[in-house]
Amino acid sequence: MAPGHPVVGRLGEQVHDRHRVSLRGSFDADDAGAVWTGLRRETAGLGRGDAVEVDLSHVTGIDGRTLALILDVRDELAARGVTTELTGARAHVRELIELHAGDAAPRARRRRRRPESFLAEVGRRTLEVVVEARNVLGFFGAVLRAAAGVVAAPRTGNWRQVLPTMERTGADAVPIVLLVNFLVGFVLAYQASSQLHQVGADRYVAHLVGLSMTREMAPLMTAIIVCGRSGAGFAAELGTMKVGEEIDALRTMGFSPVRYLVLPRMLALVLVMPILTLLADAIGVFGGYAAAAHTLDLSGLTYLRGLRDALDGWDVLTGVIKSVAFGVAIALIACQQGFATSGGAEGVGRRTTASVVTILFVLILLDTGFTVLFKAFAV
Repeated sequence: MAPGHPVVGRLGEQVHDRHRVSLRGSFDADDAGAVWTGLRRETAGLGRGDAVEVDLSHVTGIDGRTLALILDVRDELAARGVTTELTGARAHVRELIELHAGDAAPRARRRRRRPESFLAEVGRRTLEVVVEARNVLGFFGAVLRAAAGVVAAPRTGNWRQVLPTMERTGADAVPIVLLVNFLVGFVLAYQASSQLHQVGADRYVAHLVGLSMTREMAPLMTAIIVCGRSGAGFAAELGTMKVGEEIDALRTMGFSPVRYLVLPRMLALVLVMPILTLLADAIGVFGGYAAAAHTLDLSGLTYLRGLRDALDGWDVLTGVIKSVAFGVAIALIACQQGFATSGGAEGVGRRTTASVVTILFVLILLDTGFTVLFKAFAV
């Protein structure tokens, strides 16, 4: 470097079993790169078991950026097994070193993890699913024990929360349930009408819409809506209570959190889901009629006769049975995820998302299982 500029001395001979490299002058931000490069060049030949002394006695001034890079070289040498010591610093330089924790032990550099293989990731994810399923089943057992306790001693139940929860999960959900299922019925009839009209089977639009809505679409779409509204709400509420230690407070006061918090929510969903499903059946069938009347000019009387021929009480009852199972699944998984929350607000968001995803997956599994079961018994 030109005279007057700060310099990095050459690596000196061993002094007391250690090498010495000296820095001289005043260093500012423009010198940081040169200092870092010079130190790395001078210490490139050192290896495990060596020791180096960085002499700062001739440093008249230094800025934070340059010092940070000197400490970075020290950490790099420590990773190679080289002991590095900063010596001779003047008072104002030593204060800056202490401010940057330069007098602390070198930080171990974290090794970059090798990317996980596809099979390892599949195995890990599968294990996570198995563990989560086990947790849900264990929680279900706790709910059954709490329910048995409430049956044995009804006065211990938190009955006051059932009606407000029914209002939140049922009455408040009616508008969106009616709208969505009306549109589903409308779309079903609208898409099928052109195909049925080509073979002169206009009246069978009622058969298609009636069976589809009562057996499959109405209970499933209603459950999905309730999952998004109430399932996520349950998980967030209980998760917030968990991270706020309110659930621990209930245990301290002698209350069973499952009996006090979970059972009212589950009972509320079990009661409102069949009602919402029946409303969804009616509005979905009406949506099908609106589409059929528009596209096929089908009369209301013809449509009602088609419904009468296609549907019986069991078709409606299968949807109601599914809705009860869906309500239990939504409440169970949402509450379990809420009780498993940890990690503050981030944990609440993570568990809320996990509850919705898990519930949707379980709803599809339950719907498939019920469909196969009803088919196997030819009902």
